[in-house]
Amino acid sequence: MRKFILPLLASAALAIALPALADDAKPLAGQSITVLMPSPQGATVAADFEAETGIHVDLQTLSWDDIRPKLVTALVAGTAPADVTEFDWSWTGQFSAAGWYMPLNDVIDKDTVADIGVAKIFTVDGQLLGVPYTNDFRVMLVNKKHFTDAGVTEMPKTLDALVAAAKKIKEKGISTYPIGLPLSATEGASTSWYLLTKAFGGELFDKDFKPLFLTPDSAGHKALAFELSLLKDGLVDPASTGLKDSQINESMFAQGLTSIMISGEPGRLGQMNDPKQSKVAGQVEAILVPTESGQTRSFGLPEALAIPNVSQNKEAAVAFVKWFTSREFQKKNAANGFLPTRTSALSELNTEGKLTSGDALVAQSKTVEPLFQQGTPPWYPQFSSAVNTAINSAAKDQMTVDQAMQAIADAAKQAMAQ
Repeated sequence: MRKFILPLLASAALAIALPALADDAKPLAGQSITVLMPSPQGATVAADFEAETGIHVDLQTLSWDDIRPKLVTALVAGTAPADVTEFDWSWTGQFSAAGWYMPLNDVIDKDTVADIGVAKIFTVDGQLLGVPYTNDFRVMLVNKKHFTDAGVTEMPKTLDALVAAAKKIKEKGISTYPIGLPLSATEGASTSWYLLTKAFGGELFDKDFKPLFLTPDSAGHKALAFELSLLKDGLVDPASTGLKDSQINESMFAQGLTSIMISGEPGRLGQMNDPKQSKVAGQVEAILVPTESGQTRSFGLPEALAIPNVSQNKEAAVAFVKWFTSREFQKKNAANGFLPTRTSALSELNTEGKLTSGDALVAQSKTVEPLFQQGTPPWYPQFSSAVNTAINSAAKDQMTVDQAMQAIADAAKQAMAQ
């Protein structure tokens, strides 16, 4: 566990002899803050922080799905849900428009922002609203043994090479449906399409939020057509129209039934290589996202810490945010399943041999882009719902690609007008 608190004074006599040092080291000692984060968190977070700073922390945790309603309810009422709270990438537009959170530009140094590249996802109109503490971006997860058994010696860099490898795996009888791709009306279907839109070299919207996916030569249009071709060619299980990404990961990929997760999550590497949770332990690795051009791309879905404007303990809250997102703590917290957002921490863990598929993760992390160049819009939830509903309908042959893209564009236009 995390054991990097500053050395404690060895005796009461030494503490008496050096009172000024103790005061200088803990200028906010005696203050208290509340922190609201998703469960689970490391068991000694509050105790470690208090030992180092003298600030008492009441660490409250909820399931991820329960946090946003609690935040919104409190903030609409003008009360602080906590002094420091979870702040997801997808909430940026809504929370920024509401003016609920304190800009952090003046309290977070530029070197930190530079080291945490995904901080730009939480920056709106030049205002940094949250400091990312756990990284989530898309890579591709593969069962390297399946590739080897199929005679595929080089991991694919292009989408064409990916399809060719999947067909070899299928032809060899290693996997009936080698590609894992959620096609249900759930968020996993949306994020997979977003990634493939990037892979085909495009973006979802222009600078004015005009849809860029309506024409057949657009990246988003090609991405959905590509997904449907994988389904038609028998590379994706038809049952995927009713499965969440978590179900495909756990019931198919972790069981050795699927060879490739199109939109892979770095945080699942530990689970996939744990014999207690996976039948493919030792076989799974991350590779750079293949693209049409061969030049990898990805986008980020990180989580941050932020401070509500109505917090009454902002100075102590800032101290917690800085501590929790420090390079030293991020390296320690990686043992709890939190991938560092700092490039320096990620690189050091890789150098020390403590990062599974470290070279790929470090390389992919440097390519992470925001999904929306202008910042995540307030209407993102409606947009995402329209995306996965249309994809699901197209996968069930209830819509053409053209109709699905138009339905998404219409829903986005309606959401923007509300």
